[in-house]
Amino acid sequence: SSTLVTAGVYLLIRFNMILNENLCLFLLLISTLTMFMAGLGANFEFDLKKIIALSTLSQLGLMMSILSMGNYKLAFFHLLTHALFKALLFMCAGAIIHNLKDTQDIRFMGNLMVHMPLTCICLNISNLALCGMPFLAGFYSKDLILEVVSMDFVNIFIFLLFFISTGLTVCYSFRLCYYSITGDFNFYSLHSLNDEGWIMLKSMLLMLMFVIFSGSMLMWLIFPTPVMICLPLELKMLALFVSFIGAWLGYEMAKFSLSWVSNSLKFYSYSYFFGIMWFMPNISTFSMNYVPLVLSFNFYKSFDQGWNEYFGGQGMYKNLKNSSLLIQFLQNNNMKIYLILIILWVIILFLILLV
Repeated sequence: SSTLVTAGVYLLIRFNMILNENLCLFLLLISTLTMFMAGLGANFEFDLKKIIALSTLSQLGLMMSILSMGNYKLAFFHLLTHALFKALLFMCAGAIIHNLKDTQDIRFMGNLMVHMPLTCICLNISNLALCGMPFLAGFYSKDLILEVVSMDFVNIFIFLLFFISTGLTVCYSFRLCYYSITGDFNFYSLHSLNDEGWIMLKSMLLMLMFVIFSGSMLMWLIFPTPVMICLPLELKMLALFVSFIGAWLGYEMAKFSLSWVSNSLKFYSYSYFFGIMWFMPNISTFSMNYVPLVLSFNFYKSFDQGWNEYFGGQGMYKNLKNSSLLIQFLQNNNMKIYLILIILWVIILFLILLV
């Protein structure tokens, strides 16, 4: 997922020279809103894979927004680093889901650090890289993007969306950490959680090296000269400050009963609204699908399961079956049938003689 869904971003990076000013402004608005929407949605999800998928969507928004501001090299840099740590994140999630008997709900997880230490270390480090923890892979690209945005001439709305989305990223990452790694163990009392899948672990530990070291390596390779950043101390520290606030909020939200209330359907409407990404399925999918689905259902009911079936295949099958059952019954050498046949034959013979 982390590499395949970025194909569109890569295409736009390759064709960055054809993006004109108005298109870039539109693209900037859409991508920052996407980033914000996905980050907000991930904070209300309980499905492990969905959280990581929404996280990918959020990062795609980040790539597209910096691309629409003209920094195609930075977008490509973040695409590469994101592919590395998100691939590791997906591998860890897959290992956890497999060990928990295909359970994706993060409310069933908890205290996995005791049962699956190596997988949890990988998950934690890739999560921190996603948050932009200093000197991990994500930090080099994400922090640079935020600093370039701070230096650039953008309006306050886009600026706020950028930093709030960054905070939300850290927020859902720490919420995921609380639910899965710390907290209470909420799965079956009899379980077979282990860290023995060495095929996965070898790949994960190899990826871990990349997640830790590749940020600086790629930065030295992609940018031959250092990127000049000149910012006041407040703006320079803003990304770190927002991350700390996001981490604190995420941990508090997971710790308090706020997110459990949605389970008892009291807080459900908010959770549902953010979980379905601002009614996006209703607008894009369900509204388009409704007429064709109703039409096909009526066709199916009238023809496939209606007259067509009654006079066609099923009807013929029913008649043949009934007649073959009758013949089989007659050929069953039953004494009663023989007696009835004899009586009938005698009556017919008597009638013929009378005539």
